[in-house]
Amino acid sequence: MTRVAVVTGGASGIGRATVQLLVAQGVAVGVLDRNGTEPVDVADRIAVEAGVAGIREALGPIDIVVNAAGVSAAGRLDDEAYLAEWERAIAINLTGSMNVVRACLADLLRDGQGRIVNLASTEGLGAARGLGPYSVSKHAVVGFTRSLAVDLGRTGVTANCVCPGATLTGMTAPIPELDRNTWAHRHVPVGRYAAPEEIAYMIVALTAPEASFVNGAIIPVDGGQTAMSM
Repeated sequence: MTRVAVVTGGASGIGRATVQLLVAQGVAVGVLDRNGTEPVDVADRIAVEAGVAGIREALGPIDIVVNAAGVSAAGRLDDEAYLAEWERAIAINLTGSMNVVRACLADLLRDGQGRIVNLASTEGLGAARGLGPYSVSKHAVVGFTRSLAVDLGRTGVTANCVCPGATLTGMTAPIPELDRNTWAHRHVPVGRYAAPEEIAYMIVALTAPEASFVNGAIIPVDGGQTAMSM
């Protein structure tokens, strides 16, 4: 039987790489993305529920949820725009993930083999200066994942969290290449940024039926960045 996945943020970056790898493994995939063919803002609960219903009607019940949609948010605590950045980060990075899981939950529970993979960040394991709203939202995604793992573990549904390090996506594209290379040389033991496909590899591995005993794991995929900073 073909499994069905919902991938948020699947129109670009890590989300798109995840979609491509899932499809290559025979999974039917529906995408929720505000830049998709039929745009869906994951912070909008009603839009998410409608989007999931459409995917279910087209492809069948949902077996896999990958929450890859996310935004960067920066600022100092005393900046005028800080509150707006905070609310945007929480709405999309955290509440958006919750909206999607809730919309898919009955399907995930139906046969005790549902898979949830949330994307946080290395910023969800520590903090960098000037990225408070983003870091807080990603720490919250880690907490949300652990809560799901505990609450749903007895049902057979697993929830895990991938924490990418510096990755070549739309978020990092504006950074000049020289600056990216300099930063990676100093902070990443493998000496470079990741390709989205390298993050997608771990995400898809966690969706496998054979990954049934991996639950509540918070996995950095960062070229050794967090190991180096500890």
